[in-house]
Amino acid sequence: MRCSVLRTAGELEVQERAVPRPGHREVLVRISAVGTCGSDVHYFRHGRIGHFVVRDPLVLGHEPSGRIVAVGTGVDTTRIGQRVSLEPGVPCRRCRYCHTGAYNLCPDITFFATPPVDGAFAEYVAIADDFAHPVPDHVSDDAAALLEPLSVAIWAHRRAGTGLGSRVLVAGAGPIGLLVAQVAAVQGATEVLVIDPDPDRRALAGAFGATAALDPAVDDPRDPDVDMDVDVFVDCSGAAPAVLGGLAAVRPGGVAVLVGMGADEMTLPVSALQSREITLTGTFRYANTWPAAVALAPSVDLDRLVTGHVDLDHVGDALSPDPAQVKVMVRP
Repeated sequence: MRCSVLRTAGELEVQERAVPRPGHREVLVRISAVGTCGSDVHYFRHGRIGHFVVRDPLVLGHEPSGRIVAVGTGVDTTRIGQRVSLEPGVPCRRCRYCHTGAYNLCPDITFFATPPVDGAFAEYVAIADDFAHPVPDHVSDDAAALLEPLSVAIWAHRRAGTGLGSRVLVAGAGPIGLLVAQVAAVQGATEVLVIDPDPDRRALAGAFGATAALDPAVDDPRDPDVDMDVDVFVDCSGAAPAVLGGLAAVRPGGVAVLVGMGADEMTLPVSALQSREITLTGTFRYANTWPAAVALAPSVDLDRLVTGHVDLDHVGDALSPDPAQVKVMVRP
């Protein structure tokens, strides 16, 4: 099979490798589509994210969909031919986190495209059968792949407790921010404010369910005259000014959720967090979200996020940031 391999930062090579053989309770999936993510871009440009370092050649890509073409022992052969969305992190199933359902925190999780584990910019992958989730015919191959970032948005709102009547502020109108905004609306938020400095991204936010798209240069939440008083703030930017602005916008007793990956450290207004009893939490991937993502797929506009397609020979083009692109898909 062919696969796109990151040899070192900034250097990709299409290689021929053996097709994986599915092991016990595994399936072999012919990949149909893979979304490109900010983490793929970061590995491509810098060769590392925090303490995850690319030391050996690595196949990127962790937002895949495809079709099961073979099964290992212990898997019902009727699954052959089934269209699936792949949940890219398979946990150990034995640790305290797995046993309590928080398998995203499993210290031994095997996650696609996280060194040293290869991802899905390839023609075939093998994965545990229960992490290959069936998708209905009305969900396209691209949308099935994008159930992964949709799961990020679902998990953020589970952490936030967003519900009927919530007033939500989302910082960053990239793919995750747009999905967070859509999921907020689906879950019953009556106001969904999206803040982003880029006018084109603000226009997109309006098309993706935001009730208002704000310019931080005009509507700075830290300005005493700007009173947003939101129940939930979700940062999808990783930018310190956006985080600080969002925290200033949260009402007393509200919740702030950090999704975007930015600097390893930043200074926070601890006294304000304490005196206003704001709950501040992070997110790390997701757990038990695919059933909800499949069910929500018709209610969110996944296909409209897609602004381009490339093949394995042009993955580098997809990983070179272009402000005009929202989500570029790889079609192996």
